[in-house]
Amino acid sequence: MNPFDLKKYNLLALKNSKKYKYNKPFPHIQFKNFLEKNYAIRLYKDFPKYNSSIWINHKKYGKNKNVKDKKAQHDERKFPKVLRDLFRELNSRQFILFLETLTGIESLIPDPYLIGGGLHLIKKGGYLNVHADFNWNHKLQLHRRVNVLIYLTPDWKKKNQGTFELYDKKKQKLIKEYVPFFNSCVIFNTSGDSFHGHPKPVLGNKLRRVLNLYYYTSNRKKTEIYNPTFTSYGIIKKKKINLKKFDIKNSPFSNEILKKYKNLI
Repeated sequence: MNPFDLKKYNLLALKNSKKYKYNKPFPHIQFKNFLEKNYAIRLYKDFPKYNSSIWINHKKYGKNKNVKDKKAQHDERKFPKVLRDLFRELNSRQFILFLETLTGIESLIPDPYLIGGGLHLIKKGGYLNVHADFNWNHKLQLHRRVNVLIYLTPDWKKKNQGTFELYDKKKQKLIKEYVPFFNSCVIFNTSGDSFHGHPKPVLGNKLRRVLNLYYYTSNRKKTEIYNPTFTSYGIIKKKKINLKKFDIKNSPFSNEILKKYKNLI
């Protein structure tokens, strides 16, 4: 059974929709004990090790001044079965309805390619600096609207740092922070000024395990539309819209997904 068939999620979304909308610095919420406990433990036990061969093998990935000791994988073929199954449930009808009810954003569309999402892992000393997310999915030709993060490291304490931080629109002031407790879930709207990250390095003998999923719409307010950007660690300057930049041809990564499939990779 899809875990999100349970009515507890209908009620959770209905009860918290107003809180979500008015939370500062931008719409968001944290849920603790988000999944059934034994299920969350299974997910943790099957989560790939830091030295596993499943992680993306790229010289520059997770190796720049804004990211340290981060590993990721968005190709679901590499996921252990229990995690692959959960990602499919998180892209299901019931979970989309949960998100639409909670966020007030209708017509949300999941990303089956998990571009930029999937499994993320950071070891001791690792961090991800404060940033605004990429805003346009060239493969789907859709606007990015909502992020879902589910944390899977047992016994995480505040002293382990790696807290998830939310900043003001100028990226100058920390407004909210959340400890990535085991089986907690953070959901938030993403835009050109929804600055967030976990800039404090992970401490202690811990691996920061998180599932990342992003959701999209075909339209959004004109005032929120920027030319396509990658992950931005600075303030995004709004320029005249150039429709050519939205074309899939401008994303080698998106083009490569289909190319690799056709080449049986």
